[in-house]
Amino acid sequence: MHSQLILLPVLVQVLLTLALYVSLNIAKVRAAKAGHVNEQRRGLHDDAWPDYVLKINNCIRNQFEVPVLFYVLAISLAVIDAVNFSVLTCSWLFVFSRLAHAYVHTGSNYVPVRRKIFTFSVIMVLVMALILASSLWQS
Repeated sequence: MHSQLILLPVLVQVLLTLALYVSLNIAKVRAAKAGHVNEQRRGLHDDAWPDYVLKINNCIRNQFEVPVLFYVLAISLAVIDAVNFSVLTCSWLFVFSRLAHAYVHTGSNYVPVRRKIFTFSVIMVLVMALILASSLWQS
């Protein structure tokens, strides 16, 4: 199996993060034009923004938590040529769960659903970490 195949889910995760930044910019412009922003506080305080902006902002912040572990694992597995069907499956399931998490987070923001999706994504990263550890152990 070609190790570079793992870069496809990595790219989708990167594109999700960039799409959220675009969405945040649009939401901030809309909020400012509608007068929904406390101009004195907006530079330093999140509470200056309406909830619909904060949801996107918080979702972006989440993209620099567990996904960072995913990036490190994906690159590490590619470098040691340990990408296999299981790794690719976990990678795609992780990315699909992050897409679902972002959809819920920026939409209904219903925490019980978000928590289940988040837990699933962490399990995918854990499985990838175990595969990396096993590959290193066997080499």
